[in-house]
Amino acid sequence: MVSFKSVMRMPVKAVAALCTLALCTAMAACSDSSASSDSSSASSVGSTDQLAGITATGDLGKEPTISFHTPMTVEDGASAVLQEGDGAVIKEGDLVCFQGKALQAKDGSELMNTWTNNTPSCTPMTKDTTNSTYYNLIIGKKVNTTIAFGVNDNNTSGTSYIMVLTLISTGTVPTRAEGTAVTDIPSDLPKVTLDDSGKPSLDLNGYTPGDQLVSQTLIKGSGREVQSTDSLTVQYTGWCIGSDGTLTQFDSSWDRGSASSFSLSQVIKGWTNGLTGQTIGSQVLLIVPPDQGYGSTAQEKIPANSTLYFIVDILYAS
Repeated sequence: MVSFKSVMRMPVKAVAALCTLALCTAMAACSDSSASSDSSSASSVGSTDQLAGITATGDLGKEPTISFHTPMTVEDGASAVLQEGDGAVIKEGDLVCFQGKALQAKDGSELMNTWTNNTPSCTPMTKDTTNSTYYNLIIGKKVNTTIAFGVNDNNTSGTSYIMVLTLISTGTVPTRAEGTAVTDIPSDLPKVTLDDSGKPSLDLNGYTPGDQLVSQTLIKGSGREVQSTDSLTVQYTGWCIGSDGTLTQFDSSWDRGSASSFSLSQVIKGWTNGLTGQTIGSQVLLIVPPDQGYGSTAQEKIPANSTLYFIVDILYAS
């Protein structure tokens, strides 16, 4: 089934319908920012990237009515701006929320529609978290823009469809956990100290690790619960006992200067198990036993059979 969430993280093949940054910029520069909200035709994004013959009618920022002749041939590498938005310009780092619908190219039937139950999806618009082609199409557009692109799905039925996205709002992704400090943390756990920016440091506090995963909420966020299938945007720092027998930091997004994003299905089990069920906005202490970490396989800066200690700020999930 086509999912709006999966579209935002499609590989390059599946989002080849999106135009390049240079083409999008040129197209926006030539467009009339005060275009009528009633109707607009597909805008060309280049002779090889044109998704022609599609129109959108309706008020900007509302569910558009999409029309095209069927059956329609859809090629990867085709895209079009159907309605030019009238809201804020979308910038690097913005949290952008979308409504969308997918229409079968062969007969115009609907495969998916987030407008029906008002279930928009949101994603941080950063080079780290967004497919580069998709990123290049969205950056610089205005809120209430509606965009169409064609996809040839790599499935047994060879489904071709048109995804129509409307950019409905923009906001910011927090830089650190935002919530209520937890007061009943067991006293024998490692102690966490935060600097003014929110970057953590860790004192083991005499802690002796066992063979069970520890997932201790330090700050309780007010967002929804994280699902095991989510992709997260986080700030984190990781430590282990190094080869010299002392607590050693082996990784930190704080030191790199930007949050990191990843799917919970693609990380060590300790992260998947320890962060599932936590809430967006929370800060979590994870103590990961070797069998939910890297086991007997040594990593750079991490000896074999290491217990891993993480402080994770959950900034966003989708």
